[in-house]
Amino acid sequence: MGSILIPLAFVGAAALVTSLRVLFEYERGVVFRLGKLTRAKGPGLIFLVPFGIERMRKMDLRIVALDIPPQDTITKDNVSVKVNAVVYFRVADPTRAVVEIEDYYFATSQLAQTTLRSVIGQSELDDLLAEREQINEVVREIIDEGTDPWGIEVTGVEIKDIDLPQEMKRAMAKQAEAERERRGKVIAAEGELQASNKLAEAAEVMSRHPAALQLRYLQTAVEIAAENNSTTVFPIPMEIFGPLMRGSGGAGSGPAAGSGDERPALPEGARQAALAEAAQALLSLGRGEEEGVPVERGGDGDEADSSEEG
Repeated sequence: MGSILIPLAFVGAAALVTSLRVLFEYERGVVFRLGKLTRAKGPGLIFLVPFGIERMRKMDLRIVALDIPPQDTITKDNVSVKVNAVVYFRVADPTRAVVEIEDYYFATSQLAQTTLRSVIGQSELDDLLAEREQINEVVREIIDEGTDPWGIEVTGVEIKDIDLPQEMKRAMAKQAEAERERRGKVIAAEGELQASNKLAEAAEVMSRHPAALQLRYLQTAVEIAAENNSTTVFPIPMEIFGPLMRGSGGAGSGPAAGSGDERPALPEGARQAALAEAAQALLSLGRGEEEGVPVERGGDGDEADSSEEG
């Protein structure tokens, strides 16, 4: 009797050891009893009926990063592009991931590729470049809906790179350059408009206060004198010719009757001659100073005429 119990004890101990399984926190064990699904066990130490009555398949519940190879596709506006992306998914229901599909990893990869090509084909190039986050969300929702019966949960989709043809890159560069030039012209025009408004306000202030114009004239003369110029040009205000132009050319412009001013009124021809003489004197003064020839000041007109005749 003892010789029979000892072998049975060894067999029972071996069966007990082989029926124990240890699963990590991120693992689950899908148990089949005589080929029939019972339930998913784990994590920790689990016991299986020995002698092949219960079998177990481990499933990893961690998130998997699936790389989608570059896909050649055509956008809605007929532009050929190459797009690659990455899909993040995990096993949410281990029993369905084992029973419903043969290879959930390969199936998810194929579904992600076809979905990416379909979504890119329904989008325009500008939307693909500018609204990438929205396209990522659309692709994720479609893949998640397709893998939900398999017990797979898609947590995210990210488009990594969009490869454009060289011709399209050059066209986009020209478009960007033209847009920059347009913005520069608009900004310059706005600056001119603001400057013209400020100049109009300054002119209005100077028209109300004539002394401001004289101060501006003196400031300009100081700025010109600060530079080492051989020739200095002084602008002559028209107000200098005011007393000559106010000479009486008619009854309305003469002195009032009974006034203390006994100066005779200048006829029209004499007034024009006086203006021409004053302008000629100023021009000859400027030419003499530029050429270094001293110009006599203070001489009367008769002496000048006698010197010219001599």
